[in-house]
Amino acid sequence: MPIYTGGVKIQWLLFAGMMAGADWPQWRGLGSQGISGETGLPVEWGPAKNLAWKAELAGTGTSSPIVAGELVIVTSQAGSYETGNGSDPRLARDERALAGRERAIGVRAAAELTLVVEAFRRSDGKRVWEYRTAAAGDRPESHEKHNLATPTPVSDGERVYAWFGNGQVVALDMRGKEVWKRHLGSFMNQWGHGSSPALYKGLVLLLCDHRPGAYLLALDAGTGEVRWKVDRGKGRVSHSTPVVVAGGRGDELIVNSDQRIDAYSPATGELLWWAGSERQTPIPSAVFHEGTIYLSRGYRNSDIWALRSGGRGDVGATHMKWRMPNGGSYVPSILQYGGLLYMTNEVGVVTCAEAETGAVVWKQRLGGIFFASPVAGDGKVYMLSETGEMFVLRAGRKMEILAKNELAERFLASPAIAGGRIFLRGDGTLFGIGAVK
Repeated sequence: MPIYTGGVKIQWLLFAGMMAGADWPQWRGLGSQGISGETGLPVEWGPAKNLAWKAELAGTGTSSPIVAGELVIVTSQAGSYETGNGSDPRLARDERALAGRERAIGVRAAAELTLVVEAFRRSDGKRVWEYRTAAAGDRPESHEKHNLATPTPVSDGERVYAWFGNGQVVALDMRGKEVWKRHLGSFMNQWGHGSSPALYKGLVLLLCDHRPGAYLLALDAGTGEVRWKVDRGKGRVSHSTPVVVAGGRGDELIVNSDQRIDAYSPATGELLWWAGSERQTPIPSAVFHEGTIYLSRGYRNSDIWALRSGGRGDVGATHMKWRMPNGGSYVPSILQYGGLLYMTNEVGVVTCAEAETGAVVWKQRLGGIFFASPVAGDGKVYMLSETGEMFVLRAGRKMEILAKNELAERFLASPAIAGGRIFLRGDGTLFGIGAVK
């Protein structure tokens, strides 16, 4: 396939077309909720069962796959650089045997450090196009278990917007051709940049929290020009992806950061309300259902919040529905499905709670190490461990494990669901899970 350096390579296999109802166009799918409305999703799979296809990736990364029309799209980093001081913390540091199964992200050899966006055909995994551009600017510090390809791309069906941890942003059309690009400058967080872009009415929304100066930025989706920018002060840290929700008094952009929870107008950047106090290293994103925002604040043994949307000013006392003091996740986001919340901590202790009250329904340990956020569909909850196991649970008030599926790969990225299949991104491979058609 021909390559345009810093541009595209195109060998047309198809035209992606318009967004379908079954697409998974952003981090955690439609509305960032992690829920698919499809039926007939797979329960069991392995190397010789229900593995529709697998495709080798051009690099490594922890960004999740997205699905836009007939394309499955992922980002990667090819090549490596020194990322930190080598003393990165383990999620399972209190359990020696489990911590021994953690390891640094893999490295794909390359002559230079390159940022990659790849599109694969959803039906059979064949590569449709590949975009490459050299990584420019400073090399930010990062955790050994992720790299510059941690933010998940997003698509509106006309373009794909990819953001990388060194501050580079690129918009591509659905053929992989560059439409515009910007460089925002490097993000100087101790563990690197992790927030993914969000879309809102022709805007690309970017949470740029880092210690020298934190800000929210809205770029025009068509041109890349700045539409608004809001200063968030110095010293703020967030690895969380902002989520747009339908508040009682208008749409809200929910941000989880180390200082507190903030809600902004996604149209203008106006600060609407805030709640909470300081919390170290926030990673999980919010989920929203019927006027309530559910959020794990992050870090170890996090508290869990249920807040009513639509407030103004400090709403910690006025809009709190309930708060669970512990049991939340360090990295994975909460899943709300069928009136129940599903949460897994870093070592696989799963809590199921009533969404309305926070009352614990059941709690059980699966084992494993969890970076990926759970997803659900077809009455099933899918929980993916770093060590290669996917636990399939029957959704409901009784804990029931339907299957434990294993693939010989390490998984940090969250799954995507579309067209009756589950798409998993490993260190070096993209998998299409489901019946072979």
